[in-house]
Amino acid sequence: MTTLSITGGRVLGPDATVTRADVLVDQDTGEIVAIGDDLSGEETLDASNALVTPGFVNGHSHVAMTLLRGHADDKPLDSWLREDIWPVEAELTAEDIRIGAELGVLEMIKSGTTAFSDMYFEVEEIADVVDQAGVRALLGFTAITVGKDDEGARADMEESLEIARKLDGRADGRINTTFQPHSLTTVSEAYLDEFVPKAREAGVPIHFHANETVNEVEPIVDEHGVRPLEYATEKGLLEPEDFIAHGVHVDEREIELLAETDASVIHCPASNMKLASGMAPVQKLLDAGVTVGLGTDGAASNNDLSMLDEARDAAMLGKLAADDATAVTAETVVRMMTQGSADALGLDSGQLEEGAPADLAVIDLESPHLTPRHDLVSHLVYAAAASDVRHTVCDGQVLMRDRDVLTLEESAVLERAQEAAVALVGRADG
Repeated sequence: MTTLSITGGRVLGPDATVTRADVLVDQDTGEIVAIGDDLSGEETLDASNALVTPGFVNGHSHVAMTLLRGHADDKPLDSWLREDIWPVEAELTAEDIRIGAELGVLEMIKSGTTAFSDMYFEVEEIADVVDQAGVRALLGFTAITVGKDDEGARADMEESLEIARKLDGRADGRINTTFQPHSLTTVSEAYLDEFVPKAREAGVPIHFHANETVNEVEPIVDEHGVRPLEYATEKGLLEPEDFIAHGVHVDEREIELLAETDASVIHCPASNMKLASGMAPVQKLLDAGVTVGLGTDGAASNNDLSMLDEARDAAMLGKLAADDATAVTAETVVRMMTQGSADALGLDSGQLEEGAPADLAVIDLESPHLTPRHDLVSHLVYAAAASDVRHTVCDGQVLMRDRDVLTLEESAVLERAQEAAVALVGRADG
């Protein structure tokens, strides 16, 4: 057994208590062996004056969209997509997507994220980056049928199903997959009727956008006479392993449906605020027993992939949505970005305890904005920044030590991304 010890720190437990302890990891199995005093391993990470937390789990992203960071801001969702994002995405090459994924995964490692769920295309390129970088991911090809003839629409749905079958278990089991109809308004009913049963037969979870804006709700009501998640239920889209992104405009009945079906919601507060999509009723969802995770969405609509930034946004926006300063507490948000997202994605990670996957982040507490240290759970949500992450570990392997990422060459990634992004926008502008 090759062992790694994380020593001298304070450890955040599953019950949100913080205790002084070391963490001992079996690097061969990728599991936590023990949490306690004076634990030594063959390799050591210094966690003195630091908080050891579960690795953060980004429940919804479009990782390669880092190349579009800052390209088109301050616009509503529909025009932003149609006028700015989709025309540029039409010019993306497989190499672009690989480069964008490298940049996004690098950013996530540097901000303590050890697992993420992604919706995009050229998914094999993203899977290769995940394998190289050492993180976990739930990947899928995002299918859209509107605006396509039957051949094109069917090809998209087939590819989403085929990618889910093909990539599941890659990267020594660190990659799992989902079937991904993009949304209820961008995938036609006939294709849902045909392909959702095929996904069920293949045993593949389903991930899709839902109720992100009012404009995604009204067309479903007009066409089908029911709310979107009622329609989704009719189409077999809400099962315990399924999860939706956003869930901003859900009514009481839809919240009940999510609770009854055990489907989960990934909350993306920064994107929802930036695109003025609205405020998700997170506290109502939690009170109803719905599993709620946290996600960044893409870097084009956020504009970063830091789960610590997202945590602060989630707590603040949750209080505004509930008109209650006691709603969506710091402890709740920490659970959302660790256990909540992990449960939604079907991962065993998200908490630090013996026998759990050794996915963790070490947060440096030696900075003015984290002083004094009255409440470290509060600090994690309201004060900590991505730059405070000292070490990142996934599956027992050290991905970042003392801010130095070991699995990706940072300077080369940044250079490639800058060059690719400039060339991409240039092609799109004609």
